[in-house]
Amino acid sequence: MNDISQHVLVVDDEPDIRELLHLTLSRMGLDVTTAEDLGEARRAMQSQAFSFCLTDMRLPDGNGLDLVEEVSERYPNLPIAVITAHGKIEDAVYALKIGAFDFVSKPVDLAVLRKLVNTALKIRKSDSGEADRGEDKAAGKPDSALDKLTGSSPAIKQCKAMIAKLARSQAPVLVSGDSGSGKELAARLIHDLGPRADGPFIPVNCGAIPTELMESEFFGHRKGSFTGAAGDKDGLFQAADGGTLMLDEVADLPLHMQVKLLRVIQEKAVMPIGARAEVPVDVRILSATHKPLKPLVESGKFRSDLYFRLNVIELPMPGLQDRVEDIPELANRFLAEITEQWEGDRAPEISDAAMETLKHHNYTGNVRELINILQRAVTMCEGNVIQPADLLLEHVEVHDSAPTETEKQDDQSLDTYMEEIERKMLEDALRNARYNKTRAAELLGISFRSFRYKLKKYGIE
Repeated sequence: MNDISQHVLVVDDEPDIRELLHLTLSRMGLDVTTAEDLGEARRAMQSQAFSFCLTDMRLPDGNGLDLVEEVSERYPNLPIAVITAHGKIEDAVYALKIGAFDFVSKPVDLAVLRKLVNTALKIRKSDSGEADRGEDKAAGKPDSALDKLTGSSPAIKQCKAMIAKLARSQAPVLVSGDSGSGKELAARLIHDLGPRADGPFIPVNCGAIPTELMESEFFGHRKGSFTGAAGDKDGLFQAADGGTLMLDEVADLPLHMQVKLLRVIQEKAVMPIGARAEVPVDVRILSATHKPLKPLVESGKFRSDLYFRLNVIELPMPGLQDRVEDIPELANRFLAEITEQWEGDRAPEISDAAMETLKHHNYTGNVRELINILQRAVTMCEGNVIQPADLLLEHVEVHDSAPTETEKQDDQSLDTYMEEIERKMLEDALRNARYNKTRAAELLGISFRSFRYKLKKYGIE
């Protein structure tokens, strides 16, 4: 039951709808004020503080979008949602772009509305210090969620500020950026800092699901709907109900799935294979891609209507080349994590020369590549100090332009090749030493500690 101090403003020119919404929200334990036009709504907001606002798009003296813009500017902490005409998805997208928290379509589904309102009120509780995160701050505990995105460069500070803002909305977000730049981490932070934090966060790589299984994986199926369907199965949308579904590598979705995904986003419901009725789902969609979607739209490989629906707000993730000043902090953090994961005693230090090498390296794989380089360095270094040679980087080269896809693939192939050689050396040394680890380390000319790190890294028993 919600606290009666939560006050909701409903703006609609139709008396029957105002009465229905007033009754529904009152039964949720909320105090409700109604207004029939923009003028009355403005006067109400001047005289009363509200926890949530719901407005129709068409009003006698203007457009509900005007109210969204005013609220976003004058009352930035007030979540506002819009009621759109059925099928008017363009209006909903535009409302989200200018600051609306969410939208609901006519005829209003009261179950969907109740979920929307409860989600919005969680944001207000967080703002007033009533949520757990707010209590932690009041108790002096650091709010460490954004600290997971390491760095203090201008690029990463801007990224953190945008993540904090996006967490307050339900608008679909497209997280863009090169491979290894932290797109999934950003999406998870948007989820963790928002009102859906208590719900599930379900990441799915769209390129990893076989085409013939996609519909079943996303939407679920009913028993007997196809050969092998031995029982009912929920899909990823149902699994993410009440939380967030992250569509990683969304550019890899085939066209037939793009059509179905668009319908689910618009209708907020899925149709499992073999089912006779749609199943409502309350899911926020976050997408990620390392491929620019605009060229795919222009070439007909990605639907423009889905593109505009997913890319309501874009969050570009900076690559390491755009935040070189963060590399020392990132490197030391990852070294500590690697040492802990590999059950080491003390994290190695990075010599000044090695740090300069790291700062001038061209990272085609960004943060993920930096982690890979440090893992190699930990296994190669002696005396617990990483030197430039331990990084196994052939040379330092500063690129004036972004690397091509071929260059990225070549670098990834080289990493894989080097790892395969290193694994074979470890296994050969173990066999030659009759699985005596101390002797095997001596044969390789490395310390026992480094040898143990290597075994842990490759999962060699």
